[in-house]
Amino acid sequence: MGLLDLFRNFGNKENMIKEYIEKEAVVIDVRTPMEFQEGHVNGSINIPLNVLQARMFEIKEMKKPIIAVCRSGARSGQATGFLKQQGIDIINGGPWQNVASVVG
Repeated sequence: MGLLDLFRNFGNKENMIKEYIEKEAVVIDVRTPMEFQEGHVNGSINIPLNVLQARMFEIKEMKKPIIAVCRSGARSGQATGFLKQQGIDIINGGPWQNVASVVG
């Protein structure tokens, strides 16, 4: 994969993020509370990856699509896989800054 492929992939992800924002998606940041305090997407909710399963009821009650974010995209990728298995409409937004640049 070359450098241009990385930019193409981000362009596709950016479009997906925009689509989910238009569908009034909730942004869930799966980083630790300390990481979340250092910076996050405006309006996002902090549900750390290690408590995601315990807060499934809360997530299902939202009845909205979800965009998962973290620092690098790894933890949000794990969260996305888990929540998809639970029937949640979710995408991995990757690093929180990706989504923040779309949300504004």
